[in-house]
Amino acid sequence: MGRDASSNVQTMAEKRSFSVETLDYLAGDEAGVKSVTLLIKGHNAYGYLKAEKGVHRLVRISPFDSSGRRHTSFVSCDVMPEMDDDVNIEINTEDLKVDTYRASGAGGQHVNTTDSAVRITHLPTNTVVQCQNERSQIKNREQAMKMLKARLYQLEIEKQQQEINELRGDQGDIGWGNQIRSYVFHPYNMVKDHRTNHEIGNTGAVMDGGIDPFIDEYLRSTLSTKK
Repeated sequence: MGRDASSNVQTMAEKRSFSVETLDYLAGDEAGVKSVTLLIKGHNAYGYLKAEKGVHRLVRISPFDSSGRRHTSFVSCDVMPEMDDDVNIEINTEDLKVDTYRASGAGGQHVNTTDSAVRITHLPTNTVVQCQNERSQIKNREQAMKMLKARLYQLEIEKQQQEINELRGDQGDIGWGNQIRSYVFHPYNMVKDHRTNHEIGNTGAVMDGGIDPFIDEYLRSTLSTKK
């Protein structure tokens, strides 16, 4: 599911002429992708792609099961904006744990002879970011710090929203079992967004990047809610 989900978003982004860059890539233990970080740039890219944040559920006959049994798997997708340099997010250096390691896998083969990859852990929030795309350890650290600032900013926004939701009595945390969309390949073909109930029977088209109808429906629903 990891490979399907990341390539799904990447294909859609490329169709919209967004630029896509792989910042970090970790292959799965047996197949697919365990985690991947993509930097997507384009007009209103964040405003559009934020609709994909949440848990996605896949139901299919696993190609890795010799018995041909149906399997259910999940992938968690996080979407955050790239922070501008003029946005002030205070980070104390003593709150950071910085590790360096040799880059590996897709996007890192050209730098795997030196410890150029960087992983930064923000200890108070246990937030971890990493980057291995650049040849230079310094550039990887700069990119990782941008990612950390964006994530901490997002955490603060979510904290404020959670406080508002608690006052309203609204609980809407994203977690496993609370998927935003299901991709079903067996016993029937259907992709359904559980937030808007929008459905598409052509699963192949959706997996090839045709997720615009789901995003459009979600954005329209959020606009109607705000009115």
